[in-house]
Amino acid sequence: MRLAWILALAALPATSFAAVQTRTIEYKDGAVTLEGHLAWDDARVKGAQTVPGVLIVHQWLGLTDNERMRARMLAEMGYVAFACDIYGKGTRPKDRSEAPKLAGEYKGDRQLFRRRLNLGFAELLKQQGVDARRIAAIGYCFGGTGVLELARSGAAVSGVVSFHGGLDSPAPADGKSIKAKVLVLHGADDPFVPAKDIEAFTKELNDARVDWQMVYYSDAVHAFTQKEAGNDKSRGACYNESADRRSWTAMKAFFDELFATK
Repeated sequence: MRLAWILALAALPATSFAAVQTRTIEYKDGAVTLEGHLAWDDARVKGAQTVPGVLIVHQWLGLTDNERMRARMLAEMGYVAFACDIYGKGTRPKDRSEAPKLAGEYKGDRQLFRRRLNLGFAELLKQQGVDARRIAAIGYCFGGTGVLELARSGAAVSGVVSFHGGLDSPAPADGKSIKAKVLVLHGADDPFVPAKDIEAFTKELNDARVDWQMVYYSDAVHAFTQKEAGNDKSRGACYNESADRRSWTAMKAFFDELFATK
């Protein structure tokens, strides 16, 4: 019986044995060491075969298990995923009370933010099997703001997806540098993104003739994909299972469109 089982397994296609591989990658911004997380499916990334790459930008607590989980999920879908590090190796807020200050350093210095984002983008492009013509970037909260800044920097990215990110427009003329298609996934009851910011943001994209879409999720506030945000909506940030699931599905459909003809 055991021999028959082994022979049956051996007869299965090789892709049935595909396993997601991961590794930590250190890279530099001058004297600052950054530490990212790479995930890929070894069966797909072999020889001359290339697949789309996805950059992941972390939320304000830094690169955590959340981003590693998303990288694995993307690798299982056939992408090479790289979760970049904006803050630097070993630099992480101790808790949510420290996070606003650290995230604020980058929101207050968009050039520094964009440099760190583009270093992560460049690191993804170096990885085996990545098709440089088919790249997307996704980000959560702070990272949702980040992928929009990556696009504004003029990076050659096919599309960006902002999950409950900040939607301000600090330099409206920068919208003209956006080459990417933009998908914004937003909690309809998010108290941290005022209507005036959304109005300014959409005007920036419209004035620049950017291809964009925005999806609102009812009953969802900020951080709706983050389970550690808890379930107390009155705090303005909490997990929403339905919005998490639906937004991931929307991202997948967006990727299908981005990469279908390239």
